Amino acid sequence: MSRLLIIDDEDGIRKLLALSLESDGYEVRTAANGEEGIEAFRREMPPIVLTDIKMPGIDGIEVLKQIKEFSPDTEVIMITGHGDMDLAIEALKLEASDFLNKPIKDAALSVALKRAEERISIKQKLKAYTEDLENMVKIATEEVKRRAEFQNKLITSSNDAIIATDEKGEIVIYNKGAERIFGYPRVEVIRKMNIDTLYPEQITQGFKLGLEGGDADLSEWREVAIRGREGERVPTGFSGSILYGDDEVVGSVGFFQDLREIKRLQQELIQSERLAATGQTVAGLAHYIKNILNGLKGGAYVLNVALDKDDTDKIKDGWAMIERNLGRTTDLVLDLLAYSKEREPEPENCYPNEIVEEVCSLMDQKARDNGIMIERDLDPRVGPVYVDPKAIHRSLLNVVSNAIDACIFDSTAKKHWKVKVSSAVEKDHQMRFEVADNGMGMDKETKKKLFSALFSTKGERGTGLGLLVTGKIVRENGGSIEVESSPGKGATFRIRLPYQEAHGGGR
Repeated sequence: MSRLLIIDDEDGIRKLLALSLESDGYEVRTAANGEEGIEAFRREMPPIVLTDIKMPGIDGIEVLKQIKEFSPDTEVIMITGHGDMDLAIEALKLEASDFLNKPIKDAALSVALKRAEERISIKQKLKAYTEDLENMVKIATEEVKRRAEFQNKLITSSNDAIIATDEKGEIVIYNKGAERIFGYPRVEVIRKMNIDTLYPEQITQGFKLGLEGGDADLSEWREVAIRGREGERVPTGFSGSILYGDDEVVGSVGFFQDLREIKRLQQELIQSERLAATGQTVAGLAHYIKNILNGLKGGAYVLNVALDKDDTDKIKDGWAMIERNLGRTTDLVLDLLAYSKEREPEPENCYPNEIVEEVCSLMDQKARDNGIMIERDLDPRVGPVYVDPKAIHRSLLNVVSNAIDACIFDSTAKKHWKVKVSSAVEKDHQMRFEVADNGMGMDKETKKKLFSALFSTKGERGTGLGLLVTGKIVRENGGSIEVESSPGKGATFRIRLPYQEAHGGGR
């Protein structure tokens, strides 16, 4: 049962109430006036107080005010006489829990005490619930804060560039990795730049489409070259995503992995492998060079004999032999230089289909002389691109020349030989060049050795450097080369290079 305090200046009422309540099991303290009552309250802090309204000195209203000021949750029941209704109403406005009229009836007192105890119980439960709720909110807030701090540290400490935008494309997150890759300090980017001014054009369109609610899949990792603040070209691996909240676009995020060090290491590995292969090549080339020298000597001999005899036809034959072997010497030297020397791509705006047509035109005469037809199948979607035109030209020239040779060396009778050269745009931001012939073809073992140093399908007529040079050029430009072939059915070479639209829209 509750402890309670009775404050009343009438001794009889005070003692009678104390006896009655103690018999009901209450722990009772009493006070004869307001001053004593306030002192007893502060000393005992009972949860329930019964006080008379009219008392000499400090009256019941003042006692109520001081108790509520000191302990707002204490329940105060006012004891009033007849004619004190106005004071009782004032007490209720000051948050008295109830009031009893004199003479006090046991039933009314019991009801008032029960209501006071229920209010105390409700307040205690509410307080406990509030404390639990506050504790839960605190825990949840701390967890959200911890996760936010963890995610912030994860973003800021990442070596990769992480860049997030709002739904308008304005940049709102730009970490240290982005500073290292793009070169712009954070203060110049956050809320001051958007994807139009920072991202390369080839991915900007995808982000814009996604932010406008279109279907844009940016998740597939691809290689993208960006321009740093100082204009330097930075190779990166890129992936992105459009962010949604409640089925609405709320922003975007882009991830850029700096590939400069990886590229450097790759180039060092390729260079070391190339130098080692070049060392091995020197010995292997001796036989080929010997054949060239023999050809030159033979041509010179025929030429000298013809000059002595003044035989015009023999002079032409001797000079043709010398020219052929001079051409073989030139091709050999150029291939050696191309394979052993590191060359940075020199991209510029160009039209790949025009380059393909130029290569085919160069080889048309050789093809016609040997009864071979060159077909073109050029995709008009291959528009102006930003790529190294010399790389495309040299690679295709090597492959088309090999395709023609494959037809020349084919011993199949009554065959209409042809070489088909095609171009196409592929969906994964690549362009494809395909050279297919119906010549002698290759078996599996030959295909495995095809890109090995000094391996040639032409025997003594080839150095084995042509496809090595082609593969090197394609890799330097971020592309790939593959071949399909079977004996007697020809071969198909496919070269894939990154498709990056021309800067400024072409010419």
